[in-house]
Amino acid sequence: MAEQTSGDPLFRSHDPIFNRKELLHVGHVPDEDRIVGRDDEIQSVAAEVGAITRGDPPNNVMIYGKTGTGKSLISRHVATRAQDAARSNEIDCAVLYVDCSEANTETRATRQLALNLKEQTGYQQNIPLRGVGTMEYYQHIWEILEDCFDAVIVILDEIDKLDNSNILMQLSRAREAQKTDTYIGVIGISNKVQYRETLDERIDSSFGHRELFFHPYDASQLREIMRNREDAFQPGVLEGGTIELCAALAAKKHGDARKAIEILKEAGELARRTGSETVSEAHIKQAQEVAEINRIEELTSGATVHAKLALYALASRIITGGRETYKTREIYERYVGICELVANDPITENGLYRQLKEQAFLGVIESEKTGGGRSQGSYLLHRLVTDPKHIVKAVRRDSSLEELPTYDQLHETSPSATNRELDLDSFS
Repeated sequence: MAEQTSGDPLFRSHDPIFNRKELLHVGHVPDEDRIVGRDDEIQSVAAEVGAITRGDPPNNVMIYGKTGTGKSLISRHVATRAQDAARSNEIDCAVLYVDCSEANTETRATRQLALNLKEQTGYQQNIPLRGVGTMEYYQHIWEILEDCFDAVIVILDEIDKLDNSNILMQLSRAREAQKTDTYIGVIGISNKVQYRETLDERIDSSFGHRELFFHPYDASQLREIMRNREDAFQPGVLEGGTIELCAALAAKKHGDARKAIEILKEAGELARRTGSETVSEAHIKQAQEVAEINRIEELTSGATVHAKLALYALASRIITGGRETYKTREIYERYVGICELVANDPITENGLYRQLKEQAFLGVIESEKTGGGRSQGSYLLHRLVTDPKHIVKAVRRDSSLEELPTYDQLHETSPSATNRELDLDSFS
């Protein structure tokens, strides 16, 4: 087929690699027949919010699980179906979505909710983008809900990124406080199963939610998810074995569907940039490294600098020491030395342990309790679940830490190097 040309010769109107690139977008909600391995989870979420379709109050729900287990996808899918079902029963229902990693304060989250409602309804009052307090945004929310909707489902994605959880009490008590007669159901989504422990007792009691847990996809489910994205590419572009390799890489590490899709998308971008007519296994392997670094950066984006330095300390231990596992004490010794390099005051060893524990939950490291005999007692051994060079590259993307030694510089360091020898001057 002759390639089409656009009016400007600088741009091609026909993409030689991608056909429907939106299928590989993280925020894309696919049709039901493309959703794989989440039938039970769909039923569970629907059971909590489904009352809204009958004009009854829904339950609030918290969904926990690692990145890429379908939490956001299923929440948006079920909420949209509930909205359609409610409307077919002549119930005015809205669905509101907030990414709390971006709208990470109560003011930003309520502003986004108010603006979303305004966009859906044609609300006439002006909603300022800045210069007003949180309560003014709530007032707009209550007015729009009262005037336009019988029910609303609010999805708070990455809710643990919010600076406080007061929004949960405001939304869950709105009817009781006579702010609005609209039924409000909240779906909170978090990678951190410990999130509930951080809630104020009053808020936890008011929210009164159910908890659901999403488990990682297995290899066969990931393969099916990837096959359902094949038409994102032009016919014949994907070489044989690329789908299977992509799924296997994601299953081996984390069972992360989002990562598998990201690898496939990045592989296509690599093929296009290099002028290749097909996406090969070599492109998949290259894309896997890029996606892994991006994954680590995403997981640590909201973490403290000490969490990043803890990961860097473990990675540098593995690179310079030749072992795969290290005790908390060994990591802490390296961490203190690294803090000196970046002129940062170190936290306590117990504080570092908590940072490592959090990274273990996120799937960046694995921690195993073991015994060292009567003389040493029991202790934790930590290992990375990814290549240490990925950790080093991801951490150094933080502009405040870009002067840390590179992977190559660490790799050239003697295995017997002490913390004091990890001096920036020696790598200049």
